Amino acid sequence: MDARSRLLCILFAGAFCAAAQQSSVELNIDVSKPGEPLEIDRIALGQGGLSADPIWADRMPEIRILHPRVIRLFVQDYFDVLPETGQYDWRKLDPAVDLIRQTGATPLMTIAFKPKPLFPKIDEAITDPTDYRAWEDLISAMVRHYKERGSDIVYWEVANEPDIGEHGGCPYLFAPEGYVRYYRHTVAAIRRADPDAKVGGPALANPESAILPALLAAAQRGHLPLDFISWHIYNSDPLKIRATIDRKRELLKQFPALHSETFLDEWNMALRYPPSDPQFQPAFIAETAWQMKDAGLDYSCYYHIRDYHVRPEVFAKFMSPHGNAAMTKWWNRMPQYDGLFDFQNQVRPSYFAFLLLARLTGQRLPVTSSSNTVHGFASYDEFLQNYNILFWNFSDRPARVNLVMNGLRPGLKAERLVLDATAPSSDENIRLRLLPELPVEAGEPVPVDLPPYGVMFWSIDLR
Repeated sequence: MDARSRLLCILFAGAFCAAAQQSSVELNIDVSKPGEPLEIDRIALGQGGLSADPIWADRMPEIRILHPRVIRLFVQDYFDVLPETGQYDWRKLDPAVDLIRQTGATPLMTIAFKPKPLFPKIDEAITDPTDYRAWEDLISAMVRHYKERGSDIVYWEVANEPDIGEHGGCPYLFAPEGYVRYYRHTVAAIRRADPDAKVGGPALANPESAILPALLAAAQRGHLPLDFISWHIYNSDPLKIRATIDRKRELLKQFPALHSETFLDEWNMALRYPPSDPQFQPAFIAETAWQMKDAGLDYSCYYHIRDYHVRPEVFAKFMSPHGNAAMTKWWNRMPQYDGLFDFQNQVRPSYFAFLLLARLTGQRLPVTSSSNTVHGFASYDEFLQNYNILFWNFSDRPARVNLVMNGLRPGLKAERLVLDATAPSSDENIRLRLLPELPVEAGEPVPVDLPPYGVMFWSIDLR
């Protein structure tokens, strides 16, 4: 803003300032060119690492309507699947798996436990079981159990944040060579029980950890199965999240014998110091989903479904006092913004971002934008006979969007919703506020004012 504009801003109490700061954006959608299915359900969900309780069981219908293709589940020590050597107990784990299946999703099973009969000493640095044959028998029995139950489990992930140990909520801290050894034994056991299972890892906390290159090299050198690679990032900049995807795809090019899928299976804002604007997180989710799709990511799992307190007396059974205290302070004392539902099970605005994403059913339509901060998805749904459009302004400044739809037939109207994260109620009809219908004509720009971090959804019925 130049000096004259700043002076006018002061003299006219900000009215001119707001207009001067507002950007103008061209957003074009071509409905005449439907492409492949959008598959927005690959932007999926996760829950776990906290408790064997059915954390979100009474929110199952709300999750089911989001249609996530996978939901990541930690197989943690609190499920107590090996109470004694050679004795398996699935009674605590079964309900968690069944809950995921009730949503229509398939569980992404993350093996993140050290059962006491095989790891008698609590020490994150001890990462090999006392008996690898017994470990493999346990893993094979678990995979076989869920295959025989018809639980439709496709993906098995080996470890969770093995590069940071108890700070990641799981009881082991691996060196690269130790992880490769553990991975080799574990995936051999998985594939014995289910030759069609897809296996991968290492679910890194630090995306640049040396564990992943070591795993990739071992997989290419020794024909070790590696169907997918996985990592995590918590950052409030979607471009930095996207950069991890770009780097992983470049890394995979160095191992041409492998054809691994990419899983960013924990992501969210920077949660220790999150942005204070309540509109930020829904727009952040939409923008990050767009960056993921644009970068060619195969799957993501937003962490997580519901915030939940941990019980330190439970974690004391498999974590050191230091690790247990860290978990307890983080989950029981720190403000949390992870969940689509909060500690009291109230729905957050972030849930409604996923709800709007879930309405992008059918074939993807081309969307182009003249801005780096205003993006959108559009789809054609043959079953519902409508066009669906989600667009947003991931910026702290307002934007005037000239939305142009090409290829429309005459006489159509857009039903419009705005996601209002500041509304006084979490009622869906208030949070997703209905605006008056708007006529739309092919090639005619429709001006739309998006506030900072504004999110809007249009549906155009063709019947």
